[in-house]
Amino acid sequence: MRIFTVGKEKSLTDSEFDESMLRMQQGDRAPLKNIYQDYIGFIYSVVFSVVGSKENAEDISADFFIRLWEQSSKYRPGTGHKAWMSRIAHNMSVDFLRKRKRESLTDEMESATDDDSSINGKTIYDMEITNPVEDEVISNLSLQQALKALSEDERVVINMKIMGDMTFKSIAEALGQSMGTVTWRYQSALRKLRKFGYE
Repeated sequence: MRIFTVGKEKSLTDSEFDESMLRMQQGDRAPLKNIYQDYIGFIYSVVFSVVGSKENAEDISADFFIRLWEQSSKYRPGTGHKAWMSRIAHNMSVDFLRKRKRESLTDEMESATDDDSSINGKTIYDMEITNPVEDEVISNLSLQQALKALSEDERVVINMKIMGDMTFKSIAEALGQSMGTVTWRYQSALRKLRKFGYE
């Protein structure tokens, strides 16, 4: 049973993380356990902000630490470890969504072929691939549901800033975007959240 807590966990300094990665590159698995304990909530928040599903976010977050072990040799000290980890987690999440959309489209196309090229009266060309998250009544929105009102890019920035306690500069570096874009998305997300009563 995995337990994912989202909040501000203990964080390693860049030099502590660099040392842990160096030990992992030498085959020592012990630092991976410490990194997992210190960063599982942060990684989960980055992943959840992209995939929007608790179950999928848990699976991807667990897979992230396997990927971290496998890619430890690619880590370069002094590059900002939180930005580096969030970039990997974000890319894994986007890859997951792309794969799921391809599988969904393939299933729909096969079904369309079996059912005389239509599904519920629509041809495959009329269909849109939609997010399966159900819409809730606005009056019953929780914070998690309010976050669903944000675009994927806004959720990522909000989670990195608030849950990850990252600076706009490190978020911009992690996402490969300008600081202006990141701060604009952050402000836009805050405006939307305020409409639901969150500050």
